[in-house]
Amino acid sequence: MAEIRFTKTTLSNLALPAVGKRDSYFDTEVPKLALRVTHAGAKTFYVVRRTGVQVVWLKIGVFPDMTVEQARKAAMNVLSEFAKGGNPAAVKRAVKAEPTFSEAFEQFLNGKRKRDGTPLAEKTKGDYRDLLRLYLESIKSKKLSAIERSEIKTIHSKVTKKSPAQADRVVSMISGVFTYMLDQEKISGANPAARIQKNPSVQRDRFIQADEMPRLFEALGLVLSDAMRDFFLLSLLTGAQRANVSAMQWADIDLGNGVWRLAKSKNGSPQNVTLSPEAITILKARSKAASSSPFVFPGDGKTGHVVEPKKAWATLLKHANIANLRIHDLRRTLGSWQARTGASLTIIGKSLNHKTHQATAIYARLDLDPVRQSVNTATSAMMAAAGMKSGADIVHLSSQKAA
Repeated sequence: MAEIRFTKTTLSNLALPAVGKRDSYFDTEVPKLALRVTHAGAKTFYVVRRTGVQVVWLKIGVFPDMTVEQARKAAMNVLSEFAKGGNPAAVKRAVKAEPTFSEAFEQFLNGKRKRDGTPLAEKTKGDYRDLLRLYLESIKSKKLSAIERSEIKTIHSKVTKKSPAQADRVVSMISGVFTYMLDQEKISGANPAARIQKNPSVQRDRFIQADEMPRLFEALGLVLSDAMRDFFLLSLLTGAQRANVSAMQWADIDLGNGVWRLAKSKNGSPQNVTLSPEAITILKARSKAASSSPFVFPGDGKTGHVVEPKKAWATLLKHANIANLRIHDLRRTLGSWQARTGASLTIIGKSLNHKTHQATAIYARLDLDPVRQSVNTATSAMMAAAGMKSGADIVHLSSQKAA
């Protein structure tokens, strides 16, 4: 058994043994740290400890998923258990105390905090639990250190056949669990889900076309309640995220200046949403009939506001004879019509609160005036396409339902 100084380059360039053989190497910096190499190219880290006449090999990770530094740290942790007087059985018990993926998953859900310090939303937790239930049966009872990178790749490949996007979400969630446990120093080693190749992203470009506008607006007035009609109209006219429209509060709206102030948008930053004359008209009408609720769209659930108007959306699309349109596409529609009416990408990004490293500095130097002009122009064009207005007239969007 050779002694060498473990480095990434050295271990990567080790010659493979003959078929059916395996070679072992010991690290010169942590002498109890060993690497076994098989003829197939597998390279596995072990801690080797003699207790009496017995030599114990405890597997701690696989190279290169586990780096040399991570292997040394993990080896020192195992050796410290021996130094405390632990025998091989005691060390194995310590290893046995390591959480399973399901246990780590629950710790992740309860302890993970977003960038602003808030816990994960209940909806997010529910979505993650669905992913665990549907796709991770093969690893949920395994100890974290026993989960191999190849297993996660297999899961990703299988789920990709059903839904490439869902497969990527599964891997991201697994990676998040491991990252959380590593950050909390509850495990050591490598994250087996890190850097797994994701599926090519398919950019969705669906938005409401000019010939669909009249049908959509007709259905909005005929088949929906006033609240749902206004909800979808404000989603369209502001380009705001569905969750933000759902939780819209009167205290954040300045009708006089035509601004809706969001303390926090989806990307974590505050946003001033410019309100077109049509959006202001809708909000003024709602304010006159508003209840004591602080929300523009009150609901009966525990949030106090509308959450997911899926049934109303399905009813709307069916009556309007429009297919393959999502609520989020209303947001994309505003941006698309801004582009169609001559707005720059910078203005569109500012109005929709898109955030990129390259564009953030530019967004910060813009005020709302060019954004307001672009949004007003786009909403006017959409109304004209729907047959609701001509020229620069402000549209008063009252219900068209028969009395």
